[in-house]
Amino acid sequence: MSSLQALCSGLPLRPLPENRGRWAGVPHAPVRTPGLSPAEEQLALRNALRYFPPDTQELLAPEFAQELRLYGHIYMYRFCPDIEMKAYPVERYPCRTRVAATIMHMIMNNLDPAVAQFPQELVTYGGNGQVFGNWAQFWLTMSYLSQMTEEQTLVMYSGHPLGLFPSSPGAPRLVITNGMVIPNYSSRMEYEKLFAMGVTMYGQMTAGSYCYIGPQGIVHGTVLTVLNAGRRYLGVQDLAGKVFVTSGLGGMSGAQAKAAVIVGCVGVIAEVDGAALMKRHKQGWLMEVTDSLDRCIERLREARKRKEALSLGYHGNVVDLWERLVRELDTTGELLVDLGSDQTSCHNPFNGGYYPVQLGFAEAQSLMASDPAAFRALVQESLRRQVSAINRLAQENFFFWDYGNAFLLEAQRAGADVGKTGANRTEFRYPSYVQHIMGDIFSQGFGPFRWVCTSGDPQDLVVTDELATSVLEEAIAGGVNPAVEQQYVDNIRWIREASRHRLVVGSQARILYSDQKGRVALAMAFNQAIARGKIKAPVVLSRDHHDVSGTDSPFRETSNICDGSAFCADMAVQNFVGGAFRGATWVALHNGGGVGWGEVINGGFGLVLDGTQEAEQKAKMVLSWDVSNGVARRCWAGNPKAYEIICQTMQEDGGLVVTLPHEAADERVLQRALRL
Repeated sequence: MSSLQALCSGLPLRPLPENRGRWAGVPHAPVRTPGLSPAEEQLALRNALRYFPPDTQELLAPEFAQELRLYGHIYMYRFCPDIEMKAYPVERYPCRTRVAATIMHMIMNNLDPAVAQFPQELVTYGGNGQVFGNWAQFWLTMSYLSQMTEEQTLVMYSGHPLGLFPSSPGAPRLVITNGMVIPNYSSRMEYEKLFAMGVTMYGQMTAGSYCYIGPQGIVHGTVLTVLNAGRRYLGVQDLAGKVFVTSGLGGMSGAQAKAAVIVGCVGVIAEVDGAALMKRHKQGWLMEVTDSLDRCIERLREARKRKEALSLGYHGNVVDLWERLVRELDTTGELLVDLGSDQTSCHNPFNGGYYPVQLGFAEAQSLMASDPAAFRALVQESLRRQVSAINRLAQENFFFWDYGNAFLLEAQRAGADVGKTGANRTEFRYPSYVQHIMGDIFSQGFGPFRWVCTSGDPQDLVVTDELATSVLEEAIAGGVNPAVEQQYVDNIRWIREASRHRLVVGSQARILYSDQKGRVALAMAFNQAIARGKIKAPVVLSRDHHDVSGTDSPFRETSNICDGSAFCADMAVQNFVGGAFRGATWVALHNGGGVGWGEVINGGFGLVLDGTQEAEQKAKMVLSWDVSNGVARRCWAGNPKAYEIICQTMQEDGGLVVTLPHEAADERVLQRALRL
């Protein structure tokens, strides 16, 4: 078993580690079919071998070539470390700076088999969200981090550590870009080739920026989404006896299952991969599982009648489940579902993100590799069937929304009936959850604020939970508008439920949604607790890039931007750059994430609190910018809630100067002008 010291000493070359190939007993990424030409295969091999000295290349070349042909990518399985991969307490990492140790802590958490979806292929979540493109990059990155000083910055090019470069103590210690492909070449087909050649990478949102905190982050967002969906669509605060049907327990973890129980409804989640389903059941995220549709419907009816909080995993294809619900409606007149969505990795539908109903899981994986065109046709037929069933249910008192996974976008491309009369390019028959549920929350500055206690001590997390609850309660006592108070109340409830439901998987981390004022107050409270010794080690602040200003995504985060700028990515890029010079410890910019490659640009950050006054000042600057950038953009896009927040912030902070948009011209003025 390797030590952390050995892990930081560079690539193990003399002797080379034993090649144990793919491990048994862990899930593996689907086989990729990049369609490389012979010349491109040779280039992919050459690119992989440049990490290694000439005397090792004769042995490694045929091995890497075999990986490329068997799996569609060179992962370098030989160099998969034999250390127990997890987030170790920060003081155990052999580094010259504490900041570098916190980054190592975060990287290893992303690759922890309890956290990562396909750990040996370096995929954290979402089906193809990579931490690195191969294991050589992991070893070199750890080595660079162990050597890094406070006057150096590590530069990452799509998983490749370019090197340590001189900078200043106030600069980020780490700058990450993933998938920055020239726009005209940022297609799905080009991506498969470029990834296979080892020159770019899909970092999802928080995989390639080392900020994933396990399924808890998705649970929290799902809790808020389902709560607010109940308020908007069903007109209820209490979801007891209501049924939420969805799918996906692999790439998006067991979030929906746990969220259903926390909000008190009946959650039925379909999953085709038995290993993924049983993993979530073993972890306690799923209460019950069945592979029988009859039993699934029977149990759903029981729980609904008893108003029982239940998470039920159906081992099968969600299309079968939707069609069975339609049959129950048509034969008995009974509508058994109230709310529905889809959380498969549909942004990657033809390479394991979505499985067609016509085939079993193993059969589908085989066809995906042997005949991609036939597999694609079945996926699109399956999407059409799924939408047809949903459309039938939606004729009754059933409400469906797109969960931002490109489900409706891919369904539209498949020819499914998801159109909406008079719609713009970002609108479908069903709204995205941003358009109807979370958009107003973003416009108020609320988004997924996260923290990680790098001591690894659960007691430190308990302290932060107590501080977070206290900070939000004090904010309410100080007086806030009713909409803001509702969000604070929801998040206080979340913090209490999170500890009770044992949501930590991997690092000692927590998430809540907060606005600018709340995020800064939380950071100050944590930093002061570190200074006083109440928290034993630094705390890393971050967020899901899915936030107020982190992401330009016209089919998700910015789908409620209605001034025509939804397809512009200025906000995410400015977020990345602005965070860098305001004091973020690291910053990341990605192509892709959530809705897929070429569909979105997103930016993120990591910020280390170490109890110093300097950390406090950086937190104020970074967190204020991180929120106000997005609120100001939404203000200019005509969102009245954002306008209200900007005006209030300008009154409280003399450093903020924003030219506010004028009231839009009367419709008659516009029509007269256009007639000219």
